[in-house]
Amino acid sequence: MAIRKPKRSEGRRANQLRTLKITRGYTQAAPGSVLIQTGQTVVLCTATIDEKLPEWREASGLGWVTAEYDMLPGSTGRRRKRQRLRTDGRATEIQRLIGRVIRSVVDFEKLGPRTIWLDCDVIQADGGTRTAAITGAYVAMADAVRQLRREKRIRVTPIVEPVAAVSTGKVGGRLVLDLDYEEDSSAEVDFNVAMTGSGKFVEVQGGAEGNTFTRDELDRMLALAAGGIRKLIAGQKRALARGTR
Repeated sequence: MAIRKPKRSEGRRANQLRTLKITRGYTQAAPGSVLIQTGQTVVLCTATIDEKLPEWREASGLGWVTAEYDMLPGSTGRRRKRQRLRTDGRATEIQRLIGRVIRSVVDFEKLGPRTIWLDCDVIQADGGTRTAAITGAYVAMADAVRQLRREKRIRVTPIVEPVAAVSTGKVGGRLVLDLDYEEDSSAEVDFNVAMTGSGKFVEVQGGAEGNTFTRDELDRMLALAAGGIRKLIAGQKRALARGTR
């Protein structure tokens, strides 16, 4: 008797991403504003420009990129409290991750003495919110940089190359790409992987939950992630080639 593999959202294959939709210019005020949808996960990413630097950065004359992340109260089935005074530990860890990943592809000398703020707000969560935030935040930053160039505040782009992120893991003994919430909550192993357009890893974070994995499985999961990220970066490029709505 054949073992039936559990069905994936959207009837996906093991190496298939969820449906990706990137909408640029989603709001009017921010120079970079992107609504990114990966399956049922929806994140609003905005990029704003501040002509100031953090105090500790001022003497360097180099630019800076930083991020904030939060989940809106109605983004999950159970209402989340607003983080009015301080972020919780999970949100702090994720926003630091977003900042690290995006900074890896920025030339701060070319950016000049200014800060780009990336704000990522989860509207609807179905797994992979941090990876969607990274992928969307890159596009929002690219639009903010375009505005800086249009206004002749910088001469050349400080963006070295694109970057995106995706999850991968082991669910029901099967290695899969881009886990939704149901898969993530039952995964034996799960990783979040960020990679640049040239195929260099920026971040690999994850591990097993009450289980173990082999070196071969790790290599195969990283290969799954790399293939998925190449497709995400292609999606970013298509979005940036289109006009905003």
